[in-house]
Amino acid sequence: MATKLIRGMGSSFKTCSCTRQGRCAHPYAIRYRDASGRQREETGYSTQQGALDRLTEIYNEKRNTPRQQAELKRELGKQRFGEYASAWLARQRHYTAGSTRTVNTLLQGQILPALESRRINTFTSTVVEDFIMSMEEGDVGLATQQNAFDTLKKILLDARRKGAISEDLFEGVVPPEYIPRQVTIPTLDEIHALKDVASDALRLLIDLMSGCGHHNGEGYAANINRMVADDVYRITEQIDGLSRAKAQLKHRKPGEFREVPMPATVRESLLMYEAKHGADPDGYLLRTQRSPFWAHTTLQYQWDAARKRAGITRKLNPYSLRHYFASNCLSKGIPITDVAEWMATRTSA
Repeated sequence: MATKLIRGMGSSFKTCSCTRQGRCAHPYAIRYRDASGRQREETGYSTQQGALDRLTEIYNEKRNTPRQQAELKRELGKQRFGEYASAWLARQRHYTAGSTRTVNTLLQGQILPALESRRINTFTSTVVEDFIMSMEEGDVGLATQQNAFDTLKKILLDARRKGAISEDLFEGVVPPEYIPRQVTIPTLDEIHALKDVASDALRLLIDLMSGCGHHNGEGYAANINRMVADDVYRITEQIDGLSRAKAQLKHRKPGEFREVPMPATVRESLLMYEAKHGADPDGYLLRTQRSPFWAHTTLQYQWDAARKRAGITRKLNPYSLRHYFASNCLSKGIPITDVAEWMATRTSA
């Protein structure tokens, strides 16, 4: 039987059929309307006083919310997901061009076809779970499932922070679990074999990725002026591998950089390349006959050719060089937190 409180506060009740509900062990539930006017229910309160305290908390929160702010929350809640997602992505100014493309691909390929027209304030945990199940039934790859789920979660958590959603949609939701394939780490002999048959430019890129932990795009931006000390290289930017345009670093704000230890072999490689091929007026080293910067296609073509000439049959790819860098650092007792910082990766808490 429901216990009614003052107007607008809501009610507490039990859903069991016990004749003496005040003494039975079943939990209390509450029913109320959130700031957007939508009816909500919560359960799991062991005592009626606990349920009443929660209703009082919700009621006071609503009363203390300025009318203009409450109206804004209601308007955000009425937005279609597609509209909200578009505005959210435009606000992610820290995203690189590549990250923005990736999110757009996930939105267009997986998320929007299923959720574009749904209003933000109608999302529930069931909607999220149904979205995951639809990807599973559509045989979407696990890596794509996880990335699409993570993107959806970021957008909906943003909506919750702004008050458009009042409940935790992800409590109890089991996310897609992607287990990456085992990484093939090149041996030092394989790296030397690749360098022996590589072009001067590919040899420099191999040294930067295996010796300093560069991403591909950071290697494309190899610059003689970034050697800020004999043993330190400063990474300030990357080259977008599709557009061949300068882009900010991942996980960094515009203008930020990171510095990495530079082995003598990498220093010598940079100096030798500049002495033989020169640099442009700004110090950039890697270029092609038609473009001032490399692209992913340039690297892949040269890598495949070098791997074939070197007789390497294992499935090594350019990114394997970063794993070699990490493995080499850790084998020498360098803390994983330092390695993660140098590589611009994130470690678990």
